[in-house]
Amino acid sequence: MNEIIAEIIGTFILLLLGNGVNANVSLKKTYANSSGWIVIAFGWGIAVFVAVFIAGSVSGAHINPAVTVGLAVVGKFPWAKVPAYILAQMIGAFLGAFTTYVAFRPHFAATEDVDTKLGIFSTGPAIKSTFDNFMSEFIGTFTLVFAIFFLVSGEGLGSLSALPVGLLVVGIGLSLGGTTGYAINPARDLGPRIFHALAPMKNKRDSNWGYAWIPVIGPIAGSIAAGLLYIFVSDYFVV
Repeated sequence: MNEIIAEIIGTFILLLLGNGVNANVSLKKTYANSSGWIVIAFGWGIAVFVAVFIAGSVSGAHINPAVTVGLAVVGKFPWAKVPAYILAQMIGAFLGAFTTYVAFRPHFAATEDVDTKLGIFSTGPAIKSTFDNFMSEFIGTFTLVFAIFFLVSGEGLGSLSALPVGLLVVGIGLSLGGTTGYAINPARDLGPRIFHALAPMKNKRDSNWGYAWIPVIGPIAGSIAAGLLYIFVSDYFVV
């Protein structure tokens, strides 16, 4: 139970700070409005750093179903625990999105663009192309999970791994994130998307459910591919 609570709290912090930087940059009348992509990339990296530091010593700080599945694929995490971890991550992500909405509620009301409001919570493609969007999420998550395997001790990340993982996420955002908004985490996208669908905000659009499978299936597929490559090459590295 301690592990599940830690995953809920860790993912909650991840989404509060991550959706928070999205809101700070994108919503009208905030002091950080229009401060740009670099702010978003560093905000998400810091969100990961804080979340991993908080939850790492208890649950391994997966805070991402793709990480949980990837660790299970390479035998670093038991498959029996996977469903409970993913459920905890989804709950934490939903609660993080809800708290972001509470924190920025007047600014949601001041923002007229419905796509901007959706973009605070969930990702979408800069250029719509199902195959290319899927591959962007696949490659981004492959990079994340494959690198994490070399930072893992036991069943997850310890608190000492928080800074390297945070910097890794900054790097992915700066290098690969501009195509789809780099969900690279099914809970990060789906939990807040569900909140957006239920949120009592005025002037909102649909939650773009036709796209929603890409930031879920793409990261899972990328994590499995990363796991298989890691199994193949791990004998050549000191891990």
